[in-house]
Amino acid sequence: MTTTRTPAPERPGAQEWVPEHADVPALAGAAHACRGCELWAPATQVVFSDGPADAPLVLVGEQPGDKEDQEGEPFVGPAGRVLHDALAAAGVEPDAVYVTNAVKHFRFEERGRRRIHKTPDVAHVRACLPWLQAELAVVRPRVVVALGATAARAVLGRAVQVTKVRGQVLDDGTDLGAGPAAVVVTTHPSALLRLRGKGGWDEAFEALVADLATAAGAAGLARG
Repeated sequence: MTTTRTPAPERPGAQEWVPEHADVPALAGAAHACRGCELWAPATQVVFSDGPADAPLVLVGEQPGDKEDQEGEPFVGPAGRVLHDALAAAGVEPDAVYVTNAVKHFRFEERGRRRIHKTPDVAHVRACLPWLQAELAVVRPRVVVALGATAARAVLGRAVQVTKVRGQVLDDGTDLGAGPAAVVVTTHPSALLRLRGKGGWDEAFEALVADLATAAGAAGLARG
């Protein structure tokens, strides 16, 4: 019996769709045409970024969720509410933060009428990396916060264990055009959602707040 293999999806990478010397609005507009990997096809739309283009602090998440995919804005779903609460608790003003994701399209699998989050592959992160490079080259933040392991891989260019490096100000910076920006790795706020109503929520939230406060301090932001 002959087994038919499913062809590997074509992932040329986003570079040919990224305009040179573009500002953030131009990048966001161009991203709608991106075909750098196959994730664009089932997604509702590209989800780019939010926040000022001169923010001293950039937060990089993994990918849009279901709510973000529908609305076209990053961090507007349940995990986004956790993040916004944590930023407020850390004394970080919203207008000091630029938020984006390592992967700009929602990767999911359908279960009935539900669309369930599916972690992007390393190949998706690599394919989408030119967008993040272009964003950071424009914003040039003092500190980049990587929310979770996928974002940390994109920002640092290598796999790291979040639990081992979280909350540290890493001086190795990035190779993403962000200049001398430091990096702080922390957990993704979606991880906290699984703890709601269970033991460990308060401790996990306080740890996220502490990491964000460390990043804000390194970025020169005074606590509110």
